[in-house]
Amino acid sequence: MWLGLTVRRGPTLAAGLLAGTALDALVGDPRRGHPVAVFGQAASMLEHRVWRDSRTSGVLFAAGCVGAAVSVGARLERAAGPRGYSLVVALATWTVLGSESLRREAHALHDLLVRHELAAARERLTHLVGRDTSSLDESGIARAAVESVAENSSDAVVAPLMWGALAGLPGLLGYRAVNTLDAMVGHRSVRYRRFGWASARLDDLANLVPARATAALVALVSARPREVLLVVRRDARRHPSPNSGWCEAAFAGALGLRLGGLNSYGGRVEQRPALGDGRPARAADLPRAARLNARVTLAAALAAAAVAIAAGGRR
Repeated sequence: MWLGLTVRRGPTLAAGLLAGTALDALVGDPRRGHPVAVFGQAASMLEHRVWRDSRTSGVLFAAGCVGAAVSVGARLERAAGPRGYSLVVALATWTVLGSESLRREAHALHDLLVRHELAAARERLTHLVGRDTSSLDESGIARAAVESVAENSSDAVVAPLMWGALAGLPGLLGYRAVNTLDAMVGHRSVRYRRFGWASARLDDLANLVPARATAALVALVSARPREVLLVVRRDARRHPSPNSGWCEAAFAGALGLRLGGLNSYGGRVEQRPALGDGRPARAADLPRAARLNARVTLAAALAAAAVAIAAGGRR
C-alpha cells in the first residue's frame, strides 16, 4: 500500500492541493472548531506548563509542537492510503490556507473606512496585525492592512502550498505549526524574548524561500512586473524582517504604493523604511490588494501542483 502511495503521490498530491485551494476560495476558514485554533490552544496549554525564561526551554517547546504536527501528518498519510490521499490533502490544505479569510478582512476594512467608521476599523484591524491601531488614521489603517495582505500572501498561501508540494501532509501541518508558534511566542516581548527565540528563527527559516517566491509570483501576475522587480531589488532587504520586506516591497511595486513608516508595538515605536515610490495607501487600495492576493493564490496553487507532480515523478 505504501509503495503504491509513493508511486502515485505526485498527481494525487497535486490534485489535493488544487482542490484544497478551491475549497478555501469557496468556503474560507471554518468559524468554529478550526484545527489551527485547536493546535494553538494545545500549544498554549503546553507553554504554560513548560515556560522558562531560556532559549533551551523554547527550543524544546518548538521541537515538541512542530514534531507533533509533522507526526500527525505522517500518520494521516499512512491511514489515507492511495484512494483517500487526495481528499485528505484537500482537507488539510483548506485547513492551513488563509487566502479567502485574508481577502474577506481586507474588504471588511474597506467598507468600514468608506463609511468613516474609524473606531470599528481600528478594532477590526487587530485581527490582522500586532501593532497598536488605536491612533491610526485612514491611511495608516489602509497601509497596515495592505502590508498584512502582502506578508500573509506568503505566510498563509505560498509557504503552506510550497511545503505541501515538497513534503505532503507532514509539510502542510508542520509549516502551519511553525507559523502558529511564531505568532504565539515569536514576538519581542519580555516574556518571549528568550523562550520565543527558537519559534521565531524557525519561522524565518521556513519562510526564507516562500517569501522570495511570493515576490516572484507578484511580478508574474502583476500589470507592473518591471516596477515590482525594481522595488523588490532595491527595497526588500531594508526591512528588519528577513522575509516580510520581499512581500511588502512586491505589493508596493504592483499597486503603485509607498509602504513602511512608523509602527507602535505596545509602547515600543519602530520606524520602518519606505518601500516603493508611489503614494500612501488609502481605503480604495484594499480591494486591489485582495485581488492581487487572489491572483497570487491561483498562481501559487498551479506552481505547487507542478512541483508536486515533478517531485513525485522522481521518487
